[in-house]
Amino acid sequence: MFQTAADWLHEHLWNTLLKKIITCVLAALLAVGAYGLVSRITEHADDCAEGVTESGGECVGVNGSGYDFGEPGIAPVAARIAEENRRIDKKPHVTVAMMLPLQPDSKAERRQLLSELQGAFLAQYIANREPGKPVVRLVLANPGKDYLRQDEVVPDLVRMAHSGKDNLRAVTGFNLSLDATKEAVRSLTEQQVPVLVARASASTLANRESKDGTYDFKGLARIIPTNEQQARALAAYNGSRKDRQTVLVRDTRPDPYVRSLAGAFQGLPEDGPAGPDDMTFTSPGVADPGDVDNQFRPTVNTICNSGADTVYFAGRSTHLRLFLKRLAKEACAERKFTVVSGSDAASLNNRMTDRDWAELRDSSGKPRLTVQYAAPAHPDAWGAEVRQWQKKAEDRTGKKPPASQAPASLRDPMAALEELKGTVTALKSGGRDIGDVELGDSRTMMVHDGVRTAVEAIRGAKPTGEAAPTAEQVGNRWATMQSKNRVNGTSGRICLTKAGNPYDKPLAVVRLQPGTKAGPGTLAFVGLAWPTGKPQPEDCVVRSG
Repeated sequence: MFQTAADWLHEHLWNTLLKKIITCVLAALLAVGAYGLVSRITEHADDCAEGVTESGGECVGVNGSGYDFGEPGIAPVAARIAEENRRIDKKPHVTVAMMLPLQPDSKAERRQLLSELQGAFLAQYIANREPGKPVVRLVLANPGKDYLRQDEVVPDLVRMAHSGKDNLRAVTGFNLSLDATKEAVRSLTEQQVPVLVARASASTLANRESKDGTYDFKGLARIIPTNEQQARALAAYNGSRKDRQTVLVRDTRPDPYVRSLAGAFQGLPEDGPAGPDDMTFTSPGVADPGDVDNQFRPTVNTICNSGADTVYFAGRSTHLRLFLKRLAKEACAERKFTVVSGSDAASLNNRMTDRDWAELRDSSGKPRLTVQYAAPAHPDAWGAEVRQWQKKAEDRTGKKPPASQAPASLRDPMAALEELKGTVTALKSGGRDIGDVELGDSRTMMVHDGVRTAVEAIRGAKPTGEAAPTAEQVGNRWATMQSKNRVNGTSGRICLTKAGNPYDKPLAVVRLQPGTKAGPGTLAFVGLAWPTGKPQPEDCVVRSG
C-alpha cells in the first residue's frame, strides 16, 4: 500500500516525544532564519548604496565609493573621487565631506551640482599630490532637497568624526542659504564637527565678529562674503546713487538668502528725495517659477513710470530670469535700466536659453538693460587685473613692467587658478573624465577653494608627530588663517578673522552680456570690488575694528 503524505510526516516527525521536540526546534529555527532573510531583503531594498538609504523618495546619506545618487551627469566625477579614495586608502588620511543636495530637479541645478563636485575633486586631487600630510579622502553627503533631511545625515557625519577609521575633520559645501542649512551647520558645530561654508552667502550662516570670543557657531568658517558685504562692495564700486533713482524688488518667501540680500540693499546709503517704495512678489520655492512672471507685470509697469533707473533685485536666479525678460519687453523697453543682484545671479547663465538671450537684445543687437552682480569669483579676474596694473604702471613710468612684478595679491590667486586649469587639462589628456568644466559661474572655483581651505586647516592644525589633528584642533585653526597662514585660492586670498569670516575678500563685479548675435550670452568680468571699499591689505593681516 502507498503511504500518504500525512502518514509519512506523522511517522518521521511526530509519532514520538523526541521527534515532536526535534520538529518544534527545527520549525523555530526555520522561522527565525526566514525572518532574518526577509529583513535583510527588505533592508537591502531600502538601501540606495553603501551608506545611503532611501528616504521619502530620495537617496539620503554619505558615500565615497562612486555612487552617483541616480544622477548620470555626475557619474564621471563621482567615479574619479572613488578612484582617488581607493588610491590613498592604505595611507594615513582624514576625511572631508561635501554636504549639498545631490538629486536636483532641473537641468540648471544639475549643471551647478556638477561644477561643485568638480571643484571638490580637483582640490582633493591636487592636495593629495603635494608634500603635505595627511592625505584626504572625500565623501559626498546628501541631505535631501533643500537640506530638509539633514537631520538624517548629520548623525552619520558626527559618527565619522569620532571614528578612528574615518577621521572626518571638516564638512564643507553648503550651497544654499536656507533655514534647514542653518540647522545642519548648528547641529554639526554643536557636536564639535568643523564646518566651512563655501557658497551660501546669507549672514545667518556667519559668526558675528565678537570681542569676547563667543560665537553662534563655534568651529564655523566661511570663504564667501555675506550679502551685506557684497552689497557694500558693489556700492563702493559704482558710487552712491540718489534714492529717487533706485527701487528694490524683493521676494517675500521666507528665505535667508533673500532676506539678507534685501536688508543689504535697504541699508545702502542714499540721499535726495525719496524714490519708489519696495515692490514685492512671492515665489513658491528656490527653483520653482510658479506664477511669478504674472506677478511681475504690474511691478514692471510701476517701475516704468517711477523715474527709477536702477533696480535692486533680492531674489533667486530662477525668478531674476523672469524679471529681466519681463522688464526687457514691456512698454518701457526703450529705457535703459541697470539691475543689480546678489551672488546667486552667478547661476543665471545656466538657466538662460538662446531665446531668453534674444529677448534681452533690441532690434539692433544692443542690450536692452544692464545686469550686474558681485560674484564670489570669475576666471578672467586675475589676468584682467594684472593687465590693468601693467597699464597703470606704464602710464606712470612710460615702461610696461612684467606680470611677475604685479602685487602678490594678484599673482597668488592667478597661480592657483592656473594650477586648477592645468590639472583639468592633465586629467583630460590622461583620459580621466570629470565632465566638461565651466568656470564662469564661479562654483567650481569656490568649492575648490573651500576644500583647499579645509585641507590647509587640517594640515596646519596637525601636532608634530601625530597622524592627524583632532576635530577641535581643526575648528580652532580657522582663527589663525591670516598673513602667512592664509590660503591662496583661485577666488582670491582667503584670510580669516577670529570669527572665521573672510577678511575684505575681493569680489568680481560681473555684467551679463547678451551679445549681438543669436546664441548664448556671457558673464563678463568688469572689475574687482571689496567689502571695505579698498583693496585687501597685501600682508593679509586682519586689522582691528
